Amino acid sequence: MCVDTGDELGADAAGRTPCRAADLVVRQSATGRVVEGKPEYAVEVTNRCRCAQSRVLLRCYGLSSVEAVDPRAIRPVDGERCLLGGGRQIPSGAPVRFKYAWMTPFDFPLVSSQAHC
Repeated sequence: MCVDTGDELGADAAGRTPCRAADLVVRQSATGRVVEGKPEYAVEVTNRCRCAQSRVLLRCYGLSSVEAVDPRAIRPVDGERCLLGGGRQIPSGAPVRFKYAWMTPFDFPLVSSQAHC
């Protein structure tokens, strides 16, 4: 398991650090749509590591939204963290997309992931 320790993620079983926290790129933008008085945001999380990553946990603080969020893309696992893509492997270059509507956007920083090289 790789754990975010700042710039690099924890070592894999062979002692290498194949992925860095910066390799999971979160981009989001306001869609222009308003849902129940809250702006809607479109989020795209892309794996830029050369290795696939699974069990990707992002800090989301419960992921509040006034519209339904696709649980196959992201779902809360506790009051602080969310699991991306159902925990499945996210190949290099592959994005995971979802939308939510809330008063302000979330940051979604990486908590941990498992690299598969």
